[in-house]
Amino acid sequence: MKNSLSYQAYVKSPYKSVKHSKYFEVYDELFSRYINKNITFVEIGVLGGGSLFMWREYFGPKARIIGVDLNPKALKWEEHGFEIFIGSQSDKNFWGKFINDIGPIDVVLDDGGHTYYQQIITTEMLLSNIKDNGMLVVEDTHTSYMSGFGPKRFTFVNYTKKMMDKINLRFEQFNTTSADKRVWSVQSFESIIAFHINRPASNLLSESTNNNGNDDLAKDFRFHDNQLNNTFQKVVSRFGFLKHIPGIKFLKSLAKVYKVTLAVKKYF
Repeated sequence: MKNSLSYQAYVKSPYKSVKHSKYFEVYDELFSRYINKNITFVEIGVLGGGSLFMWREYFGPKARIIGVDLNPKALKWEEHGFEIFIGSQSDKNFWGKFINDIGPIDVVLDDGGHTYYQQIITTEMLLSNIKDNGMLVVEDTHTSYMSGFGPKRFTFVNYTKKMMDKINLRFEQFNTTSADKRVWSVQSFESIIAFHINRPASNLLSESTNNNGNDDLAKDFRFHDNQLNNTFQKVVSRFGFLKHIPGIKFLKSLAKVYKVTLAVKKYF
């Protein structure tokens, strides 16, 4: 942690900031590409102002650092060269005006109220305003496993799982009208989820390709790796009359499902 560039910027901040120890490695993994670049960085949740100075130290003087908070007193940080917007992150009208005022964003870091409603509305409102090769990062997502942050059916982690479903629905054999092309990929760390934006990649036509190499006519064995088939076949071979029983193939498929269920259910 102490060798992390983001941690070094954190301890240099002249004002208080509170961060989890495991976040700094993640920050460096996600944000190091933006150091000394002309970027627009938005942090939701200003509180004591310390993280604003941290990010300016980390990204360098070319970065435009913007803070969003509900507390009007956060405007005092404008005296230090930061842009501050006062409003609720669960207010769609606030985000609409915010987007019009600041333009496209490279990176959003949501360290705000951490309720599911706040996290989801913020993500939905800002995703389309993130530049290509940018990202929207939500931290403290462990609240999805805690009480007091909203209905458990609508946790931010559940929302993220639905987003992953919509990304995979872009596959050529599925109903692509239900897909989501705003997000190229989702990256998950402990307590942090990052949505990566790459619109050209997200909008590529999903279709099978062939490199026209020599075909050795190899047989596809994907369904041969099944101990159940071997066991079931041995039983049928030993008791030959079984193969004449109506519905034996159906019973075999049911047995296969049961076997697989027993093998993997402990991982769910």
